[in-house]
Amino acid sequence: MSTIELTKDNFDEIVSGNDFVLIDFWAEWCGPCKQFGPVFEKSSETHEDLVFAKVDTEAQPELAQALQIQSIPTVMIVRENIAVFAQPGALPAEALEDVIGQARALDMDEVRASVTEAQQAEQAQGEQGQQAQSS
Repeated sequence: MSTIELTKDNFDEIVSGNDFVLIDFWAEWCGPCKQFGPVFEKSSETHEDLVFAKVDTEAQPELAQALQIQSIPTVMIVRENIAVFAQPGALPAEALEDVIGQARALDMDEVRASVTEAQQAEQAQGEQGQQAQSS
């Protein structure tokens, strides 16, 4: 499967409409991005059941900023609307395959439970901070 271009207009539709999305954040001027591009493209041909997408950070600065992308290339994997991996740097083919395998192996019920637990802890901390301020 070839890669698709992600924009702020189609991001939610693509990511929420697919269970497993790999995203390559890149820019035309970026040398390591150009080296990583063929690796990402070849992997997309190997894993036809997954969605491979690219975000041109120059054309989509709002999207890159919203996802807190600070350096490129950055690879992100989103499973069932949860970012389970994000790492800057051009990955060699073997490392990309390893990351995909690890992401496939995740128990998403455990991941969702962990996310819920973290959100509840964050909310409780926020409430404690508000109580301390009002005391």
